[in-house]
Amino acid sequence: MADNTNPASATALIVIDVQESFRQRESWQAASDPEVATQVARLVDYAREQGHPVIWVLHSEPGSNTVFDPESGHVRLIDGLTRAEGEPLLTKTAHNAFTTTNLQQILTARGIRSLITCGIRTEQCVETTTRLASDLGYDVTFVVDATATEPIEHRDAPAGRPLAEVLADPRTLLPADIIARTEYALAGRFATVSTVKELTGS
Repeated sequence: MADNTNPASATALIVIDVQESFRQRESWQAASDPEVATQVARLVDYAREQGHPVIWVLHSEPGSNTVFDPESGHVRLIDGLTRAEGEPLLTKTAHNAFTTTNLQQILTARGIRSLITCGIRTEQCVETTTRLASDLGYDVTFVVDATATEPIEHRDAPAGRPLAEVLADPRTLLPADIIARTEYALAGRFATVSTVKELTGS
């Protein structure tokens, strides 16, 4: 457990939804970074070296019969990521990591005032958590290249189309555009936008 008398413990890394569920979907083939877990692992190593607590968050949709249903067996960390002893693992059912978990209680108990956020999806759960954290008074660093996302279909697009049709639709918002928009939306308003290299120095 982090030592609250150590200034390093005033910052925590929040790893959001880097879970096997996403890799089970066809859309993951078009993800911005299918190997995002490698970047996340670099951040986790950095956080542990700095004495920052690491808090893991998974998304769950019980009873949905989807890859996010715990019964599917996919609501678990992506293979290759390892949670150390004592690192909290929270399960959420909302987009942000606060509303349906005791995340804020954990942060308050540990004296955390600054957060580093990363995970899947860039513009959804990671951005939403970042925005809420900022509104709650946390100083947030959003590590953009330790996030990943997938194409987003137009709101009027028919459901259930194969990936090839989604990508061929000119109305589909592609990952690079989604990530750029998220950077513009967050920077200077809700977070400092950084990269793994900029944050870790390596």
